Amino acid sequence: MKTLKDLGNVSGKRVLVRADFNVPLDGTTITDDGRIRAALPTINALREAGAKVIVMAHLGRPKGQVVPELSLAPVAARLGELLGAPVTLAADTYGEDAQAKVAAMADGDVVLLENVRFNPEETSKDAEERAAYAKKIAALGDAFVSDGFGVVHRAQGSNYDVATDLPAAAGLLVEKEVTALSKTNDPERPLTVVLGGSKVSDKLGVISNLLNKADRLVIGGGMVFTFLKALGYEVGKSLLEEDQVATVQGYLEKAKENGVEIVLPTDILAADSFAADTAYEAVPADAIPADKIGLDIGPDSQKLFHDKIVDSKTVVWNGPMGVFEFPNFAGGTRAVAQGLIDATAENGAFSIVGGGDSASAVRNLGFDESKFSHISTGGGASLEFLEGKTLPGLSVLD
Repeated sequence: MKTLKDLGNVSGKRVLVRADFNVPLDGTTITDDGRIRAALPTINALREAGAKVIVMAHLGRPKGQVVPELSLAPVAARLGELLGAPVTLAADTYGEDAQAKVAAMADGDVVLLENVRFNPEETSKDAEERAAYAKKIAALGDAFVSDGFGVVHRAQGSNYDVATDLPAAAGLLVEKEVTALSKTNDPERPLTVVLGGSKVSDKLGVISNLLNKADRLVIGGGMVFTFLKALGYEVGKSLLEEDQVATVQGYLEKAKENGVEIVLPTDILAADSFAADTAYEAVPADAIPADKIGLDIGPDSQKLFHDKIVDSKTVVWNGPMGVFEFPNFAGGTRAVAQGLIDATAENGAFSIVGGGDSASAVRNLGFDESKFSHISTGGGASLEFLEGKTLPGLSVLD
């Protein structure tokens, strides 16, 4: 994979950078700027080298329409604050305004193009249509840097096709992500993978692959109820994918055959309803009342999960253990995050937080990000990397 150094001298050159600025918004207020911060090393390196930095990104799912609420204006303002330098927002992606603003750039300047997903061609399944669109963007630059790890698992105009039109390389963030996640290919053992989130179906591929490489899988979140159902347990009104029960039963058999330890919760916080202030109680995982909904793992499971994680030399976590946005049901996710920190500090483990909701939980629950070995910026991309899939946005940089 080509990296920044392979681009050579970029002084005076226009460098297109695909970043991942798909940040959560409350109105026009960014509630988690982690992805913007993650792009700073590459942008600053290019600025210091004298490049004119033209940044591309998407926000939300406008589905090829101009949606004012999904403008990158708040991102441009925050990026400027973090850089300590003005960031000019172009009103379009490759049109007259983008061309004019790029033409006016001096060395070291930063221009942010408007949301690339305002263009239907960005995510088109028609390769020719997408390629023609990408050439219009590529005309703005002399080189391309892929630094949006959160989109490298997709072949889209601004991260894949542009890379075929210009000298292309991975940015510092993508290089860092690949280096960190590659440690799971030949890991120090035990390798423990913690999986949570709502649906088993979102993680079928990664579970199947991990049953051939992990020493231990720790399962929580909404997906755990499909595992409990596969064991014949009552799960009440908890989230359940009935159509995946047989698949999970197969996973449990394969884990036994391969000597992979499957760690499931021993107790569950069972609530009256899905609400922050609902009444709840800790119940055995095999005895969830029929009229209750499981919203987190229980206190005994929190200790169990923590201790299993600490007993690791490599640990990867993807997906919260419960509805961590509700304080009463954040305990499981806290225990897992603390387990990764303690495994790193006490056992010298390499700890990876696999992006998405897990990364948001780390920040929103107040953990020190520096205590983890690596926090990924791409939930879906990190999962597909763990599956062993070829990621188009990376392969195009070879």
